[in-house]
Amino acid sequence: MIDCSRRVFLKTALASAAVQRLAPGTRLWATSSGPQLSIMRYGSSPTEPDGIQEEAQRLTRAAIEALGGMERFIARGDVVWVKPNIAWSARPQQAATTNPDVVATVVKMCFGAGASEVHVSDNTCHKAQRTFPRSGIQQAAEAEGAEVTLVDKRKFKKMAIDGKVLKDWEIYVDMVEADKFINIPIVKHHSLCLATLGMKNLMGTIGGRRDQFHQDLPNTLSDLAAFIKPDLVVMDAIRVLTGNGPIGGRPADVSRKEVVAAGTDQVAIDAFGAGLLGHKPDEIGYIAEAAARGLGTADYASLSPVEQEI
Repeated sequence: MIDCSRRVFLKTALASAAVQRLAPGTRLWATSSGPQLSIMRYGSSPTEPDGIQEEAQRLTRAAIEALGGMERFIARGDVVWVKPNIAWSARPQQAATTNPDVVATVVKMCFGAGASEVHVSDNTCHKAQRTFPRSGIQQAAEAEGAEVTLVDKRKFKKMAIDGKVLKDWEIYVDMVEADKFINIPIVKHHSLCLATLGMKNLMGTIGGRRDQFHQDLPNTLSDLAAFIKPDLVVMDAIRVLTGNGPIGGRPADVSRKEVVAAGTDQVAIDAFGAGLLGHKPDEIGYIAEAAARGLGTADYASLSPVEQEI
């Protein structure tokens, strides 16, 4: 969350400054009262479309309610930015993009908590004109009242990151001006960093030469995570991509885990996601680095997560 004075500053200063001198981590964590992590598992693997949709909806709602409900994170009148992974031109069954019903449920719960606007978008790798509808996210989110729009390249502005590696970078203005930011990654293998999870999903908030991030992912992703701290992370692990990521394409690389996790500690939730891919947190460079910087804990069990099978 960025407070009102910060939002006013952004709106007035962006027009005149080439590089914004914003302190790293201007977003504030959601209130610390209540659980920091929940893990919901489904008791079966439905195969019919209605059952698959119900699974995603029930897991997502249960995960957020276990933290205290969406009202813990969203206040009446809030403008909310929801950031799924919509990077690739793939169908939901390919597990390259976030489950559309997880996204739709988050949107619905935001409006139920009193949000005035909910925006859903991503700075995609493949053309967004293909990825948005093919992922199913556009249709599902719009059906719940969200505004799903392609990113406007003119809205990327350089801001001061003041990180270990990133001193400044192009960030999407609308995302940092939103009252609340919800990150909804999917758990996937990644050929360069072993796993793409929540902190990696934040790359969809930036512009510029994003390939430069891959030269030092542990530090660039930790710098970005220190600057853009989600109010809530909802991790889709209903289907996970276990190989040939981040794009995938082979049915054999998709595994049903039947899990949705939600939390306020983005390091902890990524550490949990790494385990679903068979990795220890310290094997994922950006998780280890973010934990070393104190951005969260890689020992997610220490948070006493709420765990339930439904």
